[in-house]
Amino acid sequence: MSKKLERNDPCWCGSGKKYKNCHMRFDEKIHGFELEGHIVPRHDIIKTPEQIEGIRESGKVNIAVLDYVAENICAGISTEQINKWVDDKTRELGGIPAPLGYEGFPKSVCTSINDEVCHGIPSEDVILKEGDIINVDVSTIYKGYFSDSSRMFIIGKTTPDKEKLVRVAKECVEEGIKAVKPWTFLGDMADAVNRHAKENGYSIVVDIGGHGVGLEFHEDPFVSYVTPKGTEMLMVPGMVFTIEPMVNAGTAEIYQDADNGWTIYTDDGKPSAQWEVTVAVTEDGCEVLVW
Repeated sequence: MSKKLERNDPCWCGSGKKYKNCHMRFDEKIHGFELEGHIVPRHDIIKTPEQIEGIRESGKVNIAVLDYVAENICAGISTEQINKWVDDKTRELGGIPAPLGYEGFPKSVCTSINDEVCHGIPSEDVILKEGDIINVDVSTIYKGYFSDSSRMFIIGKTTPDKEKLVRVAKECVEEGIKAVKPWTFLGDMADAVNRHAKENGYSIVVDIGGHGVGLEFHEDPFVSYVTPKGTEMLMVPGMVFTIEPMVNAGTAEIYQDADNGWTIYTDDGKPSAQWEVTVAVTEDGCEVLVW
């Protein structure tokens, strides 16, 4: 927690109100959980209403870009064409593609096909074909605010097994959304996601998860989807983070492409699927800001 404020000090949130009339009771409630040994959010993790509105506006660009991809994606195009669509459309709408140059990432979007779990790099040489499943992960900077979401696309007609995997991966996100409630824990959400995956015979990737987002591309907390109920960080109103479990048809084991240093694959070569949304914790649940 931040340094202790006196009752009549200005509140740390920037509202201009006295602390006693703003976040004092909120902080006292958080401190009670901390005394019980729980992980609690720092003040800098909690977004103001103005910041959430900025993330929401950035999300509108992100959503519009993914909608454009959905309207045009088909067999026969390269993943580099998707990259061009994302870059052009994002800039047309006044945004900047967040992945481009992030820690050296060379493209404006991640395109992960079949057994690629995440961080697939678009290429002129990778052509979509009938039966492929692909995750298109779009992240946007708009007026200084970051938004992040991804969707799965089935190219033409695929196998029943792949269709089910894509559907269940989306259901896992929906179960996670339902489990986001203030004054409960990220582990509660993770448990809901993981149980649904396991009930359908799938596994969740352990070593890569979600993250806080909004003022930076990746912020605290790290968001796992395999931890037990009652564990991980306390969720409180104003927290903003992604729900993006990577659901594997087989083992949860993964490996990284040794050549490009980015793309993650399933260890057993079976397909993986992922949907991603960004949520803000509210007083009675959550708002999906970006999808």
